[in-house]
Amino acid sequence: MTAREINRFFLLACAPFIGMLVWLFSFGFALDMPELVFPSALQPFSVTEQAVRIDQNLEVAKGNAIATRGTIEKFFQLYEESNKEMNAMVKQAVAQAGRPAQIFDNRLAGELGKPIRTVTSGNIDLRLYQFSDPNYKGYALKVEMKSDQAVKMTLGKDKVGGSETTLAAANRYGAIAGINAGGFADSEDGKRYPLSTTMLDGKYVYGFEPTFDDLAFIGLSKDRKLIGGKFARQSDLDKLNPSFGATFVPVLLKGGQKQAIPSKWLNSPRRAPRTVVGNFGNNQLLFVVADGYNERGSSGATLAELQDKLARMRVIDAYNLDGGGSTSLVFEGKVVNKPSDGQLRSLPTHFLFFK
Repeated sequence: MTAREINRFFLLACAPFIGMLVWLFSFGFALDMPELVFPSALQPFSVTEQAVRIDQNLEVAKGNAIATRGTIEKFFQLYEESNKEMNAMVKQAVAQAGRPAQIFDNRLAGELGKPIRTVTSGNIDLRLYQFSDPNYKGYALKVEMKSDQAVKMTLGKDKVGGSETTLAAANRYGAIAGINAGGFADSEDGKRYPLSTTMLDGKYVYGFEPTFDDLAFIGLSKDRKLIGGKFARQSDLDKLNPSFGATFVPVLLKGGQKQAIPSKWLNSPRRAPRTVVGNFGNNQLLFVVADGYNERGSSGATLAELQDKLARMRVIDAYNLDGGGSTSLVFEGKVVNKPSDGQLRSLPTHFLFFK
C-alpha cells in the first residue's frame, strides 16, 4: 500500500467525526466544565503527636499486663499451695477416719485372732472367727448390717409350731449364714413353739407376754439396732420400734455394765454350749458360740466367762440365746460348730444373714 492510499484511508475514517464537530459548532454548542472548589483551610495533622499518645497508651497497657500477670502468678502459686494443704488435710482426715475402725479391728483381733472367713457385699459384711480360750473353744460372727435386708428372723418352716435346723432354714431362704435364736416349748402333739414374746415382721406372733423368770426379749429394731431386756408392759417394748425378736435368759450386759446372772443359770449347767449376742457402739453385732460336747456341765463355757469376754471387747448390750444342743452356727452352707447332740437340732426360730 502506498503512502497516498494510507492517507486517504485515515481521512475517510475521520471524516464522520470532523463532520459532527462542524455541525456542533454551527449550532453554538457550549461545553461547561464544573468549577473545582477547595476548602478554605485544612485541619492541621501531626503524625508525631498521635504516635506519642499511642506509645503512652501502649506503655500503660504494658504496665497493666505486667501487673495482671503478677497477680495471676501469685494466684496460681496460692492455689498450688492451698491444693497441697488440702490434699494433706484429706489424707490426714482419711487416716483419722480409718483409725477408729483399725482400733476396733485390733481390739477384736486381740480376743478372737484374725477372721477365718469373710463375706462383703452391699448388703452385709460378715467376719467369722475361730478362737480358743483356756477353758473352752468357740467361734464368733461379727455382723455389719448395711441394709434392711441384711438380717431377718424366721419361724421353723414359716409356721407357728414348726421347726427345722438352722442349716435347713438358711438353705431354704438362700442365706449366707445363720444362727439359732430364742428358746422353745414343746407341746404334747410334738409341735415346737417359740418361748414367750416373739415378733416377726413387726408383729407379735401370739401376743405380748410380760417378763417372768428373768426372761429377756432379744431382737432388732426397724432401724437395725439390737434391742432387748425385760418388759412388764407391751408399750415399753413398742417404744423401741421392734422389727423381730425372740426370748431367752438372761441379760449379760446393759450399757457396757455386767448384769447379775441368776443363780440358776450359773450352775444348771455350769458349763454348756452357748450362743450369745451383743452390739458395739457402732451398732455392729457380735454372735459368740461356745462349743461343748454335752450338756452335763463338763464342757463348753460358763455365762460368766462369756460375759467377761464380751466386756473386754467393749460390747454395749449382750444377751444369752438358747444354748446346749440348740447352739447352731452355719456359714456358706456348712455347719461351723460341733453340735452337742451330734447333729443340728430342729428349732422354731433362727436369725439368718443375707449377702
